[in-house]
Amino acid sequence: MIARVVPIIAALALVLAAAPAWAERLVTSVSKHRVMVTSNFVGEDLVLFGSVERDAASIARRGGYDIVVTVSGPRRTFVTRRKERRLGIWINVESREFLNVPAFLSVLTNRPIDRVAPPEVRRRLQLGLANLSLPQQIGSDVSDVVPDNAFRRAFIRINEQHLLYQQSDNAVTFLTPNLFRTAIALPASAPIGTYNIDVKLLADGAMIARTTSAFEVVKAGFEQIVAEAAHRQPFLYGLLTALMALVTGWLASVIFRKD
Repeated sequence: MIARVVPIIAALALVLAAAPAWAERLVTSVSKHRVMVTSNFVGEDLVLFGSVERDAASIARRGGYDIVVTVSGPRRTFVTRRKERRLGIWINVESREFLNVPAFLSVLTNRPIDRVAPPEVRRRLQLGLANLSLPQQIGSDVSDVVPDNAFRRAFIRINEQHLLYQQSDNAVTFLTPNLFRTAIALPASAPIGTYNIDVKLLADGAMIARTTSAFEVVKAGFEQIVAEAAHRQPFLYGLLTALMALVTGWLASVIFRKD
């Protein structure tokens, strides 16, 4: 038995030794790991730097490298509704629930996404907004749908209008053949939570390396104090809010009272 196994192991070793070594790896760093949201927050741009590390055994890439950066914000559940005009009144006739999907999505590439990889690779690796998984509640089933689905297109379009979903070609710049940078644009409406950064390195239409990191968007100042009070002492927070509303209403009645 051992005599049979030894030649097989030796053959596998020879095959692995003869195979080309794809030894590239990604090293990335983001300019901020925590973004503070205050009352005057108008958005912020974070800078992501990265480099492609190669060793002596790495093969040459005739077509160069491609980078796809996908930034996804905290996951939530959303409802998209379709309205129709009936008897002169606009009413909701159908709705679709998107389950545990990112509240923020940004896809950044060094060139148009359709030139980075063939369609089947883009679907498998979920490259670009059209290929990202956005599961929906359809009756009793939960599944993703084709990119041309009306509810999916409406959901993406609405988020794009609020700058919460973005796809930018030529947003990744190679400073040298192995060093790149890009900017992550957070709008003023960026939700609070953890944001994941997924960086994929491709060459000749295939992924050869990948790395992930993250940053946080948190409230700061008076907004943070109010948010913590609402979570830690919800009853007291509600009571104080009601008292403030009563006092505000009474003051308004006194100020604007007509004698």
